[in-house]
Amino acid sequence: MPPPVLAFPRQTWREIGYLLTNLPVSLLTFTYVSLWLYAGVAASITVIGLPLLAAGLTGSRQLGRYERRRALRLLSVRVDEPSRLPRGRGFFPWVWTSLKDPVAWRATLYSLIRLPWGVFTFTVVVTALFVGWPLLGWIARGLSSVDRAMVRGLLSPSDELERRIAELESDRGTVVDTAAADLRRIERDLHDGAQARLVALAMGLGLAKEKLLEDPEVAAKMVDEAHGEVKLALQELRDLARGIHPAILTDRGLGPALSSVAGRCTVPVRVSVELAERPAPAIEGIAYFTVSELLQNVSKHSGAQRAEVELWRSGDRLLIQVRDDGRGGATTDRGSGLAGLSERLGSVDGLFVVDSPPGEGTTVTAELPWRNRG
Repeated sequence: MPPPVLAFPRQTWREIGYLLTNLPVSLLTFTYVSLWLYAGVAASITVIGLPLLAAGLTGSRQLGRYERRRALRLLSVRVDEPSRLPRGRGFFPWVWTSLKDPVAWRATLYSLIRLPWGVFTFTVVVTALFVGWPLLGWIARGLSSVDRAMVRGLLSPSDELERRIAELESDRGTVVDTAAADLRRIERDLHDGAQARLVALAMGLGLAKEKLLEDPEVAAKMVDEAHGEVKLALQELRDLARGIHPAILTDRGLGPALSSVAGRCTVPVRVSVELAERPAPAIEGIAYFTVSELLQNVSKHSGAQRAEVELWRSGDRLLIQVRDDGRGGATTDRGSGLAGLSERLGSVDGLFVVDSPPGEGTTVTAELPWRNRG
């Protein structure tokens, strides 16, 4: 004889169990959300209102996690866990981040609309258990399909939030890679340049010390050579320091600093800086090195007769435009220097646009977020 089996498959019984537990779960979640939402809105005119709302939203996020797990176990619906908005340390950043968390607000809405739906599904399933047994499987599948749609629609990750977090993670990786590359470049320049010269200088002075009593003329010649090595080492250290952060930029700002860069360019450059005040040092440094690298490209690759550099502020953005009348054809393809500049500006929410038709020169427009000094 075949073994006795239930009339419905296992998945149908899971769906029936999910629909029956909707009522007690929705009662608990609706009560919780109603309490903190009413208390938080009523107390929002006081200092405890916003923290109370933030704490309630944090709890709603946890309820959303529980509902996703329940749907996975009973309805076989897999919904990815939403990411959290990045926030700073401290109480007030936590309050602000919690209040603008779209995932928590959608979980709150889910808890509010679930109570009438839980009452309806519980009533229908219990009635079908006693008077509509042949139709129970179809009823359970139809009602649980509505539950699946609600879970996917209200408890799934926010596309915009996930996109922004992915951008921030990518930008963080770019910043880390750029900083590591700069450290390697500084280490290489010190090792191959100034350090090598200082080692040679120490050896030369040691030999001169030994020759000082035996052959003063040779010793004087060696000291003179060592003096020349010292000058070269100092010049290399100045160039290296200028590459890290030029003193003229710190002391006098972007106008004089970019004029100094333009003076070292092999192409005549007209510089126009229209800024009523100086931006934050970090933004100022990025703008300086962006223009510096673009002018290096003009010197090496453009074949131009003249170039122009313009900087101005528009609202909360710092705009940079570098133009030349060279051969054009510049691109931001992977591996080029312009691609590296584009990634660096993107890491601080900047923009980088290249317009370079062949034979018609190149125009590079860059935007940086404006931040005030101090």
